[in-house]
Amino acid sequence: MGKIKKKGVSGQAKNYITRTQAVRKLQISLPDFRRLCIFKGIYPREPRSKKKASKTSTPNTTFYYAKDIQYLLHEPLLRKFREQKAVTKKIARSLGRGEVGDAARLEKNHAPKLTLDHVIKERYPTFIDALRDLDDALSLLFLFANLPSTNHVPPKTIALCQRLCHEFQHYLITTNSLRKSFLSIKGIYYQATIQGQDIMWLVPYRFVQRVNGDVDYRIMATFVDFYTTLLGFVNFRLYSTIGLRYPPKFDTRSDENGAELAAFTLEGHAVGDALKAIEANNKPKNVSQNKEVSSEVQAKVDKVIEAAGLDQTNDRTLDTAEENTDAIDKFEPTAPEADTLPQPDLSRDSAGSLFAPYTFYISREAPKAPLEFILRSFGCKRIGWDTVLGDGAFTHNEADTRITHQVVDRPALPESSLPSVPAASDDGDGQRVKPGTRIPGRTYIQPQWIWDCINEGKLLRPDLYAPGATLPPHLSPWVKPTKGGYDPRASLAEQEEEDEAEMAAEEDSDEEMEEVAGDKKANAEESGSEVEGDEDDGSANGGMDVAGTDEDESESEEDDDFGGFDDDEAASESEDEEESARTQHQKELEAEAAGLPFSSNGVADESTKKKNSQAKKIASKKRKEEEELERQKMMMSRKKRKLLEKMMYSNKKQSEEAAKLRSKRRKIEKAGQK
Repeated sequence: MGKIKKKGVSGQAKNYITRTQAVRKLQISLPDFRRLCIFKGIYPREPRSKKKASKTSTPNTTFYYAKDIQYLLHEPLLRKFREQKAVTKKIARSLGRGEVGDAARLEKNHAPKLTLDHVIKERYPTFIDALRDLDDALSLLFLFANLPSTNHVPPKTIALCQRLCHEFQHYLITTNSLRKSFLSIKGIYYQATIQGQDIMWLVPYRFVQRVNGDVDYRIMATFVDFYTTLLGFVNFRLYSTIGLRYPPKFDTRSDENGAELAAFTLEGHAVGDALKAIEANNKPKNVSQNKEVSSEVQAKVDKVIEAAGLDQTNDRTLDTAEENTDAIDKFEPTAPEADTLPQPDLSRDSAGSLFAPYTFYISREAPKAPLEFILRSFGCKRIGWDTVLGDGAFTHNEADTRITHQVVDRPALPESSLPSVPAASDDGDGQRVKPGTRIPGRTYIQPQWIWDCINEGKLLRPDLYAPGATLPPHLSPWVKPTKGGYDPRASLAEQEEEDEAEMAAEEDSDEEMEEVAGDKKANAEESGSEVEGDEDDGSANGGMDVAGTDEDESESEEDDDFGGFDDDEAASESEDEEESARTQHQKELEAEAAGLPFSSNGVADESTKKKNSQAKKIASKKRKEEEELERQKMMMSRKKRKLLEKMMYSNKKQSEEAAKLRSKRRKIEKAGQK
């Protein structure tokens, strides 16, 4: 007979522990327990059966792994928490006695400081692990860098977050690691590639932030403490890999004047020199690198080579050298029905030379911080802006002749509403141009042009992004069009199904005729005499006889087009014909009442014939496809049939959504053409 097991000593009861039991075992307070779990990366777990995991009759909601809590028993941070608790008691005792000086001395000199260096090394044993966990860290630090200072968010924390974020941005600018960006409702999304790892983070817009009281800033401040330590380690490693000194020099005065990125001065080996050294080491040994040959000697050598017939080998070596370039290959589908493979991103060289030959000027209304960061990340070295936006600009003179592109985000206003030209500064550096004027030889674009250019990897047409122009749709670079879905980049002709455009045009024409008939009828009701005369004319024209002729023609056409359908199909077609005849008759009566000749000529009859024939063909085709699908489903098993039905439901839902979007786009384009 087996040994009887006691309840609560094995299984889930042993593997899980409640939060109350964990706090008692560690002998710390609940806020300290939360901080410790955030620092160590320990989160609540959900057991399969809470009844088995709980040792008490009361229902517990929060469980942890017992091994995780056992691991926390040897954490050095527990000692720091207890020291902080002891110092807090001493400070409270001194304040109770009225000894304010002793309390300040205890807080300044004896308060223990938490260091999370060992936690970072434990949680991220390799640098790649730290890069993979950098998305949330950057999003939270950029958020705190844009918050106003309050009682919950001290100014020291905001300054630390700003400094770390700017240092990280300088690394991306130096190495041209930024790849894509997207303007969304929440903020600006950025994606960078660092050592093969794609890092994406969100930066909020610089609006006035309202700090609400329903947010627990203590927990967020705990995450900020951990993430600032993590980003400091990452920045140090990134700067060291490219030969830059960390931390970079920081000018406090220029930062107070709004320089931001320009307040930092990088020191160390340039990235270009490091890349040249790497390329030099990778070159073959038979190529002479440091020897300079004069033109005369080179000409003599070329003549000797041509006389000896050795120029073919040189051509081959040149061809192989050209093939060994760093250009990124493009994956093209082998067949038109094959899947589209994801294309690789930009290389470092192409990203660094996108805006390199141009000089940009940012107007006062445009967002300076994101534009400066993106332009510098993609090779632009000369960026100017107005003096109101802060220091660190290449030029503050808007009339500078070296400026090639100007970013403008204001609509075109009439001449009468434009303000007067402000006075120029004494030094002449801050010369301003009258608002609304255009300097010849300069390209004026809206900010979206910069984002679309970096997402496409090439310079787009600037005339589509001119000030006051209707901008193209700004699409997410990470959402790829799926087969059967709506693609805003493609034209309607490429996405529409068979006869979809014709059917939509016919529906629009019917709606327009109904609207016209309704307007005529309303006008006829206002003038009664004219309505009577029109009715007499309509009856003289013989509208009822025309309907009879249409029915005869449709019947004869049906006899000609009959191709051996089943009895059910023939019956359904006859019902459709009767329904179309009734609707046509009703439209003729409405046209007669409004005084419009509905089908007196043969053009309307031909259009109705074509419409009916197309509807018949589409209906018969759909009916055959449905019957074939039902026959195939009968041969499947129940599991496969259910799976097929789910797939068909999702595909149908997707196609309906795509059809709605196409119809909206069709109406917008039609309204734009008018």
